[in-house]
Amino acid sequence: MADTRDTLTPAQTHTVLAGGDFIHLEGTLYASYRTDDFATAVRLVDAVAADAEALNHHPDVALAWGAVEFRLSSHDVAGVTQRDLRLALRIQELAAKQEARATHLLPTRIDVAIDCADADAVRPFWRVGLGYAESGEPGETELTDPRGVGPRVWFQHMDLPRVERNRIHLDVYVPVADCEERVQDVIDVGGVLLTDEHAPDWWVLADPEGNELCVCSWDA
Repeated sequence: MADTRDTLTPAQTHTVLAGGDFIHLEGTLYASYRTDDFATAVRLVDAVAADAEALNHHPDVALAWGAVEFRLSSHDVAGVTQRDLRLALRIQELAAKQEARATHLLPTRIDVAIDCADADAVRPFWRVGLGYAESGEPGETELTDPRGVGPRVWFQHMDLPRVERNRIHLDVYVPVADCEERVQDVIDVGGVLLTDEHAPDWWVLADPEGNELCVCSWDA
């Protein structure tokens, strides 16, 4: 694979990744592994670190007892490139040598959306209260956890005050191929589909008391 700054779509990486440990979601290649103990997980990370240094291309790593997660993205172009594909295939080989087992668990991103008439007036309350930081362009400013743990908080403008329903809802992002199943699963446990007019980008659902959840596609 030749080095290139061109970003790749999930459709372009599917053939290489199909049947393997990594999935392509939201500009990132993601894989998670289980090991029998902490020492094995550390050895896997050490082996990946050595190859990453040689390739001069480094993954984001989360290490816990018997568990390792890798996220690969070319930060200079804000997306997946051939460099990430090459490193992903190498990580799969190293994981197999360490007898690490791919979990095939999909990553989940959850956002909190706050409906408001004046985001500039509302945002400082949440920024200070949550200990978050502002990010994004003017007019699209959102709040993010500087520790990289908590959900993103964004502000949805509305022209008229909304008093008849909850003004805070959650957005959960899943692969587009899994959205309809997730929506049906929510309905099966008592959820109500409010609208699918924006599908496959997002579906709006509510719990039995009217609290809302948007199921959003990660790669639509």
